Amino acid sequence: MINWQAHVLPKQFNRRLKNFKRPVNPPLILTAGFFALIILGTCLLLLPFASVESLSFIQAFFTASSAVTVTGLVVIDTGTALTTFGQCVVMVLIQIGGIGFMTVAVISFLSIGKNLGLKQRLLASQAFDTSDLNGVIHVARCVITYSLIIQTIAFCLLFISWVDDYGIAGSAYQSLFYTISAFNNAGFALDSNSLMAFKSDVSVNLIISALFIIGGLGFTVLIDIYQQRRWHKLATNTRIVLIASAVINCSAFLLIFLFEYSNPATLANLSINEQVIAAWFQAVTPRTAGFNTLPISQLSSDSTLLTLLLMVIGGGSVSTASGIKIGTFVILLLAMYSYLRQKPQVTIFNRELSDKLVIKALSVVILYLFTAFLSIMIMSKIEQASLLDITFEVISALSTVGLSRDFTSNLSMPSQLIIILLMLIGRVGPLTFAYCFAKPKLQPLKFAKTTIQIG
Repeated sequence: MINWQAHVLPKQFNRRLKNFKRPVNPPLILTAGFFALIILGTCLLLLPFASVESLSFIQAFFTASSAVTVTGLVVIDTGTALTTFGQCVVMVLIQIGGIGFMTVAVISFLSIGKNLGLKQRLLASQAFDTSDLNGVIHVARCVITYSLIIQTIAFCLLFISWVDDYGIAGSAYQSLFYTISAFNNAGFALDSNSLMAFKSDVSVNLIISALFIIGGLGFTVLIDIYQQRRWHKLATNTRIVLIASAVINCSAFLLIFLFEYSNPATLANLSINEQVIAAWFQAVTPRTAGFNTLPISQLSSDSTLLTLLLMVIGGGSVSTASGIKIGTFVILLLAMYSYLRQKPQVTIFNRELSDKLVIKALSVVILYLFTAFLSIMIMSKIEQASLLDITFEVISALSTVGLSRDFTSNLSMPSQLIIILLMLIGRVGPLTFAYCFAKPKLQPLKFAKTTIQIG
């Protein structure tokens, strides 16, 4: 039998056809891309001039992983253990990890005059969580543009706030580091006590919190706000993210203020103005920012439990934040409300949400909780620590938050590897990570319905 492809089609076209037919696994490639970036960062941090004293491989690996996944958990003091070069490596890893290496790859392709093929667009659409293959280039350009504009404005404001304390050069460096760390929700700090020295500084608290709140909204939300500029024209996702973020932040602020008002280790000894600003910062930072102006280990049990919940919720999709995401949280609340009211559909703003979307949201939460509980059980067997400390560390890593109850530096090597894996899963998303191993399988057949007792 004649192989018509080999004889009729040109060899070069035939080769391209075979490559095109080769299955593409965007989740696997995205995960592998983040891992490759972590390995590159590890190699750079292992250079002798990257640290004051030589780092072990696991220290460099953990630091690079935390930076690329924009988490902020550290096993070394970034400000004293790393040289300026090492800190710059961390900044670059945070920036690429925050806006997404796929964004950088798309812009790099375009800058050298190359066009994106179908495979590249599929990968980019997976990273940007969009089905519009033609719009991925526009999204990538907007991500870069908005990031530069917002970070430039914040850099100038922080520079003005710190110039009297650190001088021109010191203020410029501090402002650059914290601008990149805050906007990308990384939580890395040049002080071992994070931002506790600035808990009374209104300008620093407002600038830093504004940065990680904006970064956590999601780039698609920022693009929609800029393009529409009218509330009634905004996409449903944009309105949900904005409303939910405002409600969650304000509610968390009031609760933190009430829980910590009489706590002598946190707010009790501060003036009313300092209490307000410190409570605000502590309320908005758990949704993946990672900075703190109050000692996390000294928070009341009520505040600690609330912080865990906020870390699980996280920020918006296609943002520098992680967690289960605001959209997932809202969809599940709407589904529960619809079922309790015996409504046949899940609706929001006079729009119906598909059953597939509800199932996807439920899958994200189940995968998140399964991963968290499995990690907690394993680490509880490895570490001689309280269950609260272990749970807090696991949730912080899986949600790429970076807050810790002074426990990270005491982790054993096996637990550090678990935390590294959790940070990677949290950055790419539990569902995306699961897709690396579970290939979608279409089911053309329909089966008879049955029931299972629940509730």
